Amino acid sequence: MALFGTGSGNWLTSAAGRRLLPEGWLSGPMPWVIAIMMFLMVLAAAAGLALGFAARGLDSHLSGQITVQVVDADQARRDATADRIVGALASQPGVAAVRRISDGEITDLLRPWLGAGLADNDLPVPAMIDVAFVPGAAGAQQAAEAAVLALGPRARIDDHAQWLAPLAGLIASLRWLAAVLVLLMAAAAAFTVVLAARSALNTHQATIDVMHHLGSTDAQIAQLFQRRIATDALFGGMVGLLLASLVIFAVGDRIARVGSDLIGSVDLPLVAWAILALLPLAGTLLATLAARATIILALRRRL
Repeated sequence: MALFGTGSGNWLTSAAGRRLLPEGWLSGPMPWVIAIMMFLMVLAAAAGLALGFAARGLDSHLSGQITVQVVDADQARRDATADRIVGALASQPGVAAVRRISDGEITDLLRPWLGAGLADNDLPVPAMIDVAFVPGAAGAQQAAEAAVLALGPRARIDDHAQWLAPLAGLIASLRWLAAVLVLLMAAAAAFTVVLAARSALNTHQATIDVMHHLGSTDAQIAQLFQRRIATDALFGGMVGLLLASLVIFAVGDRIARVGSDLIGSVDLPLVAWAILALLPLAGTLLATLAARATIILALRRRL
């Protein structure tokens, strides 16, 4: 019995042991179901990662910035007030940069909305000043706002962070939704593996009985089945990753053609691609563990 007992693991892991399962690999629907699950999982994960990096970039670019508008029908007085504000803010502690937006730039921004005829017809526009603060400068924004209101009572101050708060909340909600979808796809893939493992046990019940009589342990039999399932899961995961990557590249090209700075910030850096590349490996590990646990529990119940 020692020949078939403790030493049986050698022939189980060999080519002869693998021939105990007559059907060829990738013969069932499980690899293709895993591919579909991985396709959806990668897309959901890519969306969550892109939104996360976009939110971080948006926060770093727009937090700690304000826009000052000087609204005055008298253009000379408007320009004088804007010049005083620019000079005062330039010397303000904690202010990183101050830039007066020219009337030509404002006209270019208004042209798509008002049309070329109205935008170029000497419309009265406010003087606009962009102010950026040094990161971490405590009280710099409040001091700058007080200085602006002291120099120009008619000036209006727009806090970018205040206007973008609803957008930040929406991005956070969508990121949580993407995370939930990834978990649901992973759970669905695990359940698929469980069903496939149980089906394989039922199909090869006679072979398993013979192996038990020859002295094979449950762990050795589970290893034989889990290798097949892990191979199928890895193949399906790589196919899903490849198809999802093609879709991501196609969508990214469409986004790049839009030309919007806000939409264009939804991009995937290299670290995000590295995370996506690990998903098929993580899926294969999950499938292997699920298959092993399912087979060992089923074998113990049958004994």
